[in-house]
Amino acid sequence: MLSIGAAIVTMVMKFTAYFLTGSMGLFSDAAESCVNLTAAAFALWALTIAVRPPDYEHTFGHSKAEYFSSGLEGLLILVAALSIIIAAIPKVLHPQPLVQIELGLLLSIAAAVVNGVVAWTLLKAGKRLRSITLRADAHHLLTDVWTSVGVVLGLLLVKLTGWQILDPLMALAVAANICWVGFQLLRETTNGLMDSALPRHEQDVIQEVLSYYQQRGIAFHAFRSRVAGARNFVSFHVLVPGEWTVQQGHDLCDEIERKIMQSVARTHVTTHLEPIDDPLAWNDESLD
Repeated sequence: MLSIGAAIVTMVMKFTAYFLTGSMGLFSDAAESCVNLTAAAFALWALTIAVRPPDYEHTFGHSKAEYFSSGLEGLLILVAALSIIIAAIPKVLHPQPLVQIELGLLLSIAAAVVNGVVAWTLLKAGKRLRSITLRADAHHLLTDVWTSVGVVLGLLLVKLTGWQILDPLMALAVAANICWVGFQLLRETTNGLMDSALPRHEQDVIQEVLSYYQQRGIAFHAFRSRVAGARNFVSFHVLVPGEWTVQQGHDLCDEIERKIMQSVARTHVTTHLEPIDDPLAWNDESLD
């Protein structure tokens, strides 16, 4: 909701600056704010779905709904970049004089400050909550901030040099940067939908937990992991001495699962108990 409010405010400011000056750089900045508004509204919808608890039809929860938001945001960013390029090319061929540059600069700087504060807030929340939606929105707003900085520098150069062509050239540079951010978001979304494994540093934390038990003669294999939005899923086989009772094995698995969930937040752990002296127990391929 904070992002939606910021998008509306900055969109009004940037379009006002564009209509006052006729600057293509400011138009590119305003076009990205339209994307911000659409993406933030869709992100709000996606988050309301993602936080729903597991149900009969979605036993692993709804956290992957976040990837629809980040994917749409990536596509919208590319659409915005294309619209900027289409609008800027005629201005490169036929540069137009700019007017009221000072007022346009003030509005653009004010909008950049608003976006910067909101992006910082969203980035902190996204990291704390492990939300790809909030992180995507934050990175998009940070891109918007850098876009505004580039546009401001372009307008200053136009004012100092009188070279009107610098304004549409800056708009094209902004479009290229926006494209890069869009492709990055789409790649992260694709990785999430493809059930990518946990980040290496989180896998290392889990291996540290398991190594403690390996020193006590317990073996592990068939380690698998995947990330689904804000949630992690981990599964592996636990191999114990054959003479153990079911209760002993069950208690050990509970203890291991609990320690992993304490070490890596929002992680669902599934274990499979097997006798260590059974040769068939090692048939399943290990991924660790």
